[in-house]
Amino acid sequence: MSTSTPVRAALDWRLRFGALALVWGFSFLLIKVGTEGYAPFQVTLGRLVFGTAVLAAAMAMKRQRLPREPRTWGHLAVAAFLLNALPFSLFAYAELTIPSTLAGICNATSPLWGMALSLVALSEDRPTRVRVAGLGLGFLGVLTVLGAWQGFHGLDATGTAMALGASLSYPIGWIYVRRTLAGSDHSHLSLTGAQLLLATLQLAVVTPLFTSWPTQVALGPLLAIAALGTLGTGLAFLIQYGLVAEVGPTTATMVTYFIPVIATAAGVAILGESLNWWTPVGAAVVLAGAALTQVRPKTERRPGRVAQAGSAAVRKRPEGARG
Repeated sequence: MSTSTPVRAALDWRLRFGALALVWGFSFLLIKVGTEGYAPFQVTLGRLVFGTAVLAAAMAMKRQRLPREPRTWGHLAVAAFLLNALPFSLFAYAELTIPSTLAGICNATSPLWGMALSLVALSEDRPTRVRVAGLGLGFLGVLTVLGAWQGFHGLDATGTAMALGASLSYPIGWIYVRRTLAGSDHSHLSLTGAQLLLATLQLAVVTPLFTSWPTQVALGPLLAIAALGTLGTGLAFLIQYGLVAEVGPTTATMVTYFIPVIATAAGVAILGESLNWWTPVGAAVVLAGAALTQVRPKTERRPGRVAQAGSAAVRKRPEGARG
C-alpha cells in the first residue's frame, strides 16, 4: 500500500497537466467557432460570465469571500483588464481574420515579451547570455512563422498584430500584479474570482456600446463560448492552482509549450485550416527561444512561493500564457 500512493499521485498530476494543456490548446478553436455566431466582445463577455460562475461556485464550496479593501479592488481592476478583458478581446477580434493556428502560436510569444519587459521593469531578473540568446531566437521564430522573407504575403497584419498584442498584455499584467499584489493575504481563489468578476463587469459595460443584440441564437457558437468559459477559463484556473501547489510553478507552467502544438493540431484537423511548412518550423523555434528565456543561473535562488499564470494572486511571475 505504501508504494501505490505515490504512483497514484504522480498519475493524477500528469492527467491534470494534460487536461490543462488540452483545454487551453483548444481555446483558440473555441474562440474561432464562437466568432462565427457572435461578435468578438460578445464571445469574450460570455467566456468571462461562464468562467466567473465556475470560480464563484468553487468559492461557495470552500466558503471563501471576496476581498474587501478598496485598494485591492483597484489593483484587481487593472489586473482584470490586462490579464483577461484586453487579451481575451484581442484574440477574439484577431480570429476574425487569422486562423486559430496562428493565434495559438502568437500566444506562445508571451514568454518572450515577458523576458524583454522584465529586463526593464524587474531589477531582480538579470540578463544572461543564454536568456538573451533565447529572446533573439524566439523573435527569429516569430518572423519565420509570419513568413517575413516573402514580405508577409497573405498575412492579415491587423489580426496578427492583435494576437501579438494580446500575448504582450499578459506579461504586462503579470509585472503589474507582481508589483502591487504579490504580498496579499487573500487566497488565490478569492483574488482570481474577484479579478474575473471585474473583467466581466468591464466587458458588460463595453459590449453593448459596440455590438447589437443577436437576432437569433446560434447554438454551436454558444456551446463553444460556454466550453471556452467553463473549461478554458474557470476550470483551467482551478486545475492550475492544484498543479502549482503539487509540483511547483516551474513544472506547472511547462504547459505553455504544449498549447501551440494542440492549437495547431486542432485548427488543422477540425477546422480544416491550411498550414505552410514554415508555420510549425517557426513555432518550434519560438518555443525553443521561450524555453531558453526561462533558463536561470544555478546560483540564482528562486523563492518557493506559489504562482498562478493569469491570476492576480501571483507571488512569482510564471512565464506562461494561455488563450
